[in-house]
Order: sequence, then C-alpha cells, then structure tokens
Amino acid sequence: MNIQERMKNGQLFTDHDSNYPEEAAALSRARQRGKTLCYEINQLHPDDLDGRKILMKQLFGSMGENVWMEPPIRMSYGSNTTVGNNVYINFNLTVVDDYKVTIGNDVMFGPNVTIAVTNHPVHPEKRKEGGMFALPVIIEDGVWIGGGAIILPGVTIGKGSVIGGGSVVTKDVPANVIAVGNPCKVLREITDQDKIFYYKNMRFDQVEW
Repeated sequence: MNIQERMKNGQLFTDHDSNYPEEAAALSRARQRGKTLCYEINQLHPDDLDGRKILMKQLFGSMGENVWMEPPIRMSYGSNTTVGNNVYINFNLTVVDDYKVTIGNDVMFGPNVTIAVTNHPVHPEKRKEGGMFALPVIIEDGVWIGGGAIILPGVTIGKGSVIGGGSVVTKDVPANVIAVGNPCKVLREITDQDKIFYYKNMRFDQVEW
C-alpha cells in the first residue's frame, strides 16, 4: 500500500516514506502550502475581511457560506478539512488534519480548540520507528465545541451536541447531549427546558433581543 492507502485504512504510515518518494514529496508540498496559507491569514489586518475569506477558501478542502473565523489558525494541511455553512471559528483553532476532518453546518468553536486525527504508537521503541496513524474526525451539524476542548482521532460528535470547555473527547459523542470532562462523558440530554433557560435559572423570556 502507498502512503494514502495506509492512511485511509488506519494503518501505520510515515509522511516521508522513501519507498514512495513522489507521494512523500507531494504531501510535503501540501503541508507547506497549508502552513503558508495559515501564516498569510494570521498576518492580515483585522479589517481585511475580504482577503481573509479568499485565503480561507484556498485553505480548506471546501467551505460553505457564512463561515467566520477569528485568526490565528494553525493547520497541518487545511486541504483535508471540509467546512459547512454558518460555521463560527473562534481564536486559535488548531487542526492536525493529516487525514479527513469534516465540520458540518451551524457548528460553533470556542477559542483554543484542538482537533487531531493523527496519533502514534504508545510503546517508546515503536514510536522511535516513526510510524503514525490517522483516523477521521466528524463534527455533525449544530455542534458547539467549548473553549479549550481537544478532539482526538476517530471521534464523531453527533448532531446538536455541546462539548464542555476543556473537555478531552476520546470517543464518539451521541446527538443532542451535553458532554464534558477528561475523558469526555455525557452529562445529560438537551431537552425542551433548554428552550426556556439559557443559563442556569436565567430565562429567555426575561431578556430583550
């Protein structure tokens, strides 16, 4: 198997495999392109919204409408990440996207979120061999990722769910729940009560929009 085939199958790979020099070189160029685009986005004046949007469209594999991103951002490739419509990305999103990251519609990211699809063997002797593996991350429609959360390889976060700030998401989270902690666990379901109270005992009908 070549590098891409091993990545797709969750098998160990190296991105500088001497058995596939052309593919390794192409991956190196793609990573450098992503880093360069992130650098250019991060250097833009905050008022240059048009310039940011142009560069974002170049960075992501695909990007929907009404996507807002607060720089800085850091990505391994960018091209392996797809972003849906009506997505809000706060400061300091880091995406290790050696393989696929799928971000749905109406997703919100707090500041300092990390998404990583790549991992390494646990045993130190095996790590020294340089192999790694990548598993896709999927964030479904309507998810809110709290600030400082870390999403690990192979995780799917179900539609409408909320991930508490600082959580470390090590396994799939079902739809329509609040999940928190390290490791992240389901706290409760989201119910109709959450249409009445927006925070603790604070009610929607007591505020003016």
